[in-house]
Amino acid sequence: MAIRKVFSLAVGILVLCLFLCASSSKLKSNKKWHFPRDTRKAFSGYNYKTYYFKQQVDHFGFANVDTFPQRYLLADQYWNHNGGPIFFYTGNEGDISWFCNNTGFMWDIAAEFKALLVFAEHRYYGESIPYGPDAFMNPKNLNYLTSEQALADFADLINYLKSTIPGAAQSPVVAFGGSYGGMLAAWFRMKYPSIVVGALAGSAPILQFSGITGCEAFNEVVTRAFERESVECVNNIRASWQLINSYGITDVGRKLLQEVFHLCQPLNASSEVDTFKDWLAGTWTSLAMVNYPYPANFLEPLPAWPVRECCKYLSNPAESQGLLLDLFAAISVYYNYTGQATCLDISQQGTSSLGDMGWDYQSCTEMVMPMCSNGVSDMFEPMEWNFTQYSDNCYKKWQIKPLLDWITTEYGGKSLESASNIIFSNGLLDPWSSGGVLQSQSRNVIAIRIPDGAHHLDLRSANDQDPYDLQSARVQEVNILKNWLNQV
Repeated sequence: MAIRKVFSLAVGILVLCLFLCASSSKLKSNKKWHFPRDTRKAFSGYNYKTYYFKQQVDHFGFANVDTFPQRYLLADQYWNHNGGPIFFYTGNEGDISWFCNNTGFMWDIAAEFKALLVFAEHRYYGESIPYGPDAFMNPKNLNYLTSEQALADFADLINYLKSTIPGAAQSPVVAFGGSYGGMLAAWFRMKYPSIVVGALAGSAPILQFSGITGCEAFNEVVTRAFERESVECVNNIRASWQLINSYGITDVGRKLLQEVFHLCQPLNASSEVDTFKDWLAGTWTSLAMVNYPYPANFLEPLPAWPVRECCKYLSNPAESQGLLLDLFAAISVYYNYTGQATCLDISQQGTSSLGDMGWDYQSCTEMVMPMCSNGVSDMFEPMEWNFTQYSDNCYKKWQIKPLLDWITTEYGGKSLESASNIIFSNGLLDPWSSGGVLQSQSRNVIAIRIPDGAHHLDLRSANDQDPYDLQSARVQEVNILKNWLNQV
């Protein structure tokens, strides 16, 4: 239960699920419409315009003619208006402006390629919510929240852009995406090869599914990210679970945990201690994901190499309350690096996360990624993968049963022989590399491994602190993109 909940939250992110409820009325007309809104983002310095496209709710049936406004962001200041390429970001499980502002690689290379940049929001996230906020109150309205429908949205939007923007009709399109967005970018090329000439799929765990990748693999990569800093750090985290359990069985012990960790809410029952452990496990996972070589603000404001900073507090033998104090100091690197927090809220994995309803639903339908831990090859509390229990919990929340093997059936799993023009990039410090494509499958399905890279680090803006292997990966990616576009 605990570990499974953590990883449902972690994908967002993976990771991070930035669901913003926004009103959206049902539209019956079949007429396409869009309108611009000038947008200036002081946060990033990236200039783009925001548009809305009247999108079909159901692409695969004929009875439902409902539509919704799909948001997309467009930047044409670098574009060759006479057929220059379109770089198209396949939106993730969150607000598209957030992904736009955290995918600096596309902005960095746009001028060189004279590319039009388009960032398309995924249905049921951000402002692109069919049936409005009430959609999440009715499972029937959520029935259209699938990766297949999202890919069809992207295809429909691209066709519309190419038919309405002067000079774009012959523009080749390259898909970009990171994490779940990277999965979508790869599947987009596989499902709609006439729409996109290629895809850069960063940190895309398309193999993190039943029968392909072992449920223990994810946690083992998290552990290796910490172990490379300090074996003692891993040993202390591994020992912490039993220590927390011993304190968690009494009122006095739970009060001590609350005080040591400066928790915002008391731990009144054993179930709340389980929530606390979930939160800790999720923290270690998130730290491994955003273990970037420079200070960043991806999930939380963090220093360079945050796993290293955490392990500085956990690299000496400690017992009992001493270890608890060290754990608090370590997690404070993640939750309170700026020193602004007065208490820590275990109901949140990060202060930037505004909700995870959409991804929670997806993880209860198609996106079933088995996760487990054994406490030996990893540093987590032992937890088996139990699909029956997982399915029952999904039914309690959403009145639906997940499809364990559907994604593999739909997209082919590891059978990539017929795929072409896909780059799978993975940082080996990233837990999601456990389900990534790490070996090139052909001349046209290329795996790029970044030993010192965390979660889709190559898709972030260039930085003076970027390690050499990351710089080399980006050069390789640019050269491959040029080769694809030269063949069009």
